Amino acid sequence: MLNALRSIARTWFGKVLGAFLIVGLAGFGIYDVIFQFGANTVATVAGEDITVRDFQRAYDQQLNSLARQIGRVPTTEEALAFGLPSVVLNRLGSEAAINKFGEDLGIGVSEQRLGKLVREDPSFSGTLGAFDAANFARVLQQNGFTEKEYFNLQTNAARRQQLASGLFGGSPTPQAAIDLISRYQGDKRTVDYFVLNAQGLPEVAPPTDEDLAAYLAENQTRYRTRENRTVDLLVLTPQVIAATKSIPEDQIAAEYERTKESRIKVEKRTIKQIALKTPQQEKWFELGKASGKKIGELLVETGLAFSDLGTLSRGEISDASLADAAFGLGVDDYALIEGIGGKRVITVSAIEAGGQVSLEDSRDQIAQQLALTEARNEFTDVLDQIEELRAAFRPLTDIADRFGLKTQTLAVTAGGNELADVAAEDRARVASAIFAAEQGDLAPTVTLGSSSNVWFDLKVIEAARDQSLDEVRDAIVAAWTQQQTDEALNAEVDKVLEQLKAGTPFADIAVALNQFPILSQPLTRNGDGTSVLNEAVAQQIFNGGADHFGSAINGDGDHVVFQVVDVTVATSTDATPASIKFVEDSTRDALYADFVAGLRDKAGLQLNQQALNQLLALDTAGQ
Repeated sequence: MLNALRSIARTWFGKVLGAFLIVGLAGFGIYDVIFQFGANTVATVAGEDITVRDFQRAYDQQLNSLARQIGRVPTTEEALAFGLPSVVLNRLGSEAAINKFGEDLGIGVSEQRLGKLVREDPSFSGTLGAFDAANFARVLQQNGFTEKEYFNLQTNAARRQQLASGLFGGSPTPQAAIDLISRYQGDKRTVDYFVLNAQGLPEVAPPTDEDLAAYLAENQTRYRTRENRTVDLLVLTPQVIAATKSIPEDQIAAEYERTKESRIKVEKRTIKQIALKTPQQEKWFELGKASGKKIGELLVETGLAFSDLGTLSRGEISDASLADAAFGLGVDDYALIEGIGGKRVITVSAIEAGGQVSLEDSRDQIAQQLALTEARNEFTDVLDQIEELRAAFRPLTDIADRFGLKTQTLAVTAGGNELADVAAEDRARVASAIFAAEQGDLAPTVTLGSSSNVWFDLKVIEAARDQSLDEVRDAIVAAWTQQQTDEALNAEVDKVLEQLKAGTPFADIAVALNQFPILSQPLTRNGDGTSVLNEAVAQQIFNGGADHFGSAINGDGDHVVFQVVDVTVATSTDATPASIKFVEDSTRDALYADFVAGLRDKAGLQLNQQALNQLLALDTAGQ
């Protein structure tokens, strides 16, 4: 059949038929795929393809980022409403345009430079901090990259970095921007202030029953009980059955004899190291070692400190020189060995001896293993018998007694947090079954896995209800009193602010309230480092200029009433190196972003809408 089709395709008739087929397919909406786009292309910019794989990877990253912000994975419609496809396409289009621009200029990166970037990437480091080829391959696989794709990404990133620094590295920094950030960071305010809190107010009169009843009526939803259901609960797993077993001593001894050759404990050592960064440090430790100084003495003299590599066996250390040195040292002894970029000092702070594990040390483990083996062999039989007894409507407590098991009587709420004997990830499922059960009916078995089952008898249902005043009187009295206190304090603060607005001197207001106005030290927007004039209060102080007044709640929960008495204006000479660098970087980044957007817009982004719709499942979203 295929040979016949190939023969026809070579004739003029076959070629004409093929042309008609192509035109016909174009009528079905795949013209762009055949004539303009590849089957795996979502868009093109300046002759550079944005592949389905590139778009899907970038889109998933953007989707995950949004999910972390809103606390759940957004739907397709929500992702479209947030504009995620456009964001991803614009970013990939910009990268494609600048990559093409860099290629046309002949900008690249050497293999040596790429290798250095990979070796210095902490994502690919092993246990000891050095590059680990196995970890490199594992990280790439986890993130869906081939080595070729990864090196292409690094090449393009290095090319873009060179363009950004080469074209815009010396861009002039706007003086106005430096002045603004200097003012924001360096301006200071000095204020007169005093603190108002409940201690300065008359004590609130005790509430009447009418007051409490009215408060409870307004806030009844806060004082409702939650529905709970009391159940007898039985959990069956091999571990539960194993806990009922007692293994004879002769079986334990026989199992030990059978398996003792495999019961070998590997020697482990707690290893620490210091990377020596200068020749002077190396010489200090070399001389100290030669003179017999203890490691503690050298640490005091040099001011250096060890970093902990962990408690490792020889097989867990990939660096052969480190393994040989560490397993040749005694406790608190040290040695100098070669490291990356220089020498390092290693020491062993503890040794876990290896060798044959004794019967005494193995007894509990062997007993647990034998009990669990027996329990697994019996699990199916016990399960079947329990199901038969349940079908006969036998009480769960009687069933448990028959097999030496224990039931629990629990009051369970809808979240299932009380189900301590059930795995955390299964508690909601068991609670859902409990709250779906009808009292008096036989509740179904809750199967949580191939070897985990839960049964329950529903005993009591306590519906959610409004609590009476007598039940929550103490809580209502405390809440009502706090509310009255807060209202009185807020009214006092409002009164003070009205007086300040009317022009009453700050000191006179303070004296009338038995307060003494305090003159602060000059404050920045971060406050003075105390809980009184903290950052929240400072932000309110900086909401105005000279003669600005107001109030704010500080870190102690008190009201700080303030009036600005002096403003110290920062100048550009007060700008810190970090703030100047921030402005310079922001300026360069803005210029670079505009430049890249211009390249992208000039090249034009051609979109394969059909491929994009398929990727985003838009063809079926509305059906």
